Amino acid sequence: LSAGYAAQRRGLVTEFASGDLIPGSPGGRAGRLPGYALAGFGSIDGLAAGAGEPGAVAALQDRLPPPELGPSDTCHLDVADRFGNIVAATPSGGWLQSSPVIPGLGFCLGSRAQMFTLTPGFASTLAPGRRPRTTLSPSLALRDGEPYLAFGTPGGDQQDQWTLAFFLNHAVFGMNLQEAIDAPAFHTDHFPSSFWPRGSRPRSLAAESRVGEETIAELRRRGHEVETRLPWSLGRVSAVARRGGFLYAAANPRGMQGYAVGR
Repeated sequence: LSAGYAAQRRGLVTEFASGDLIPGSPGGRAGRLPGYALAGFGSIDGLAAGAGEPGAVAALQDRLPPPELGPSDTCHLDVADRFGNIVAATPSGGWLQSSPVIPGLGFCLGSRAQMFTLTPGFASTLAPGRRPRTTLSPSLALRDGEPYLAFGTPGGDQQDQWTLAFFLNHAVFGMNLQEAIDAPAFHTDHFPSSFWPRGSRPRSLAAESRVGEETIAELRRRGHEVETRLPWSLGRVSAVARRGGFLYAAANPRGMQGYAVGR
């Protein structure tokens, strides 16, 4: 996307939270949304327990069960080696509890197939040979043209939000990898969920309580419907980096599920 288009979108951000759903229009194209996005906007049904990706649901409800008792979930791993190879991977299976059963056939859509749309004219419109958009967002960043950073997280629609905050913390605000992961996390459920039944909560903002009471009060004054979460409850970001002949790694303390190891 061009700097001009980014500036155009940035101009839509005002002092107060918007309750609208405003699709992008890169290259002057008319902004469009698939039917499921419009139908689900403003409904919280799709955000109830048992819907969506289990990891995202657990974060939504501040439930951090012990790993041996917890639900199945997406995984993420990052690997770097001395030869300059660097990999980010986000393996994820199908969640039967969130995939609708096809009437008359008796089997579920795969959790990614449900992200197709039947609305004509979209890149994700159901058609032979096409792949649906997914929430999986393993990420790589280059520095001076060389592989530098691999990062990612489980978490359904929160993946891009949590990893963007991590990346900005590191690349723009100068935090090291662990500091960028440990910084208070936040996300919104404003946009309709990628998972059936695709609920949404306009103006919603979930934020770890560590952001501070003053910040939370100011966000509420601006119209955000802030829900404070447990101090260490949002996000599962991990990362590795390679620079100057050294390897760096950082893991997420939230949920006590992440590890950073080297040899």
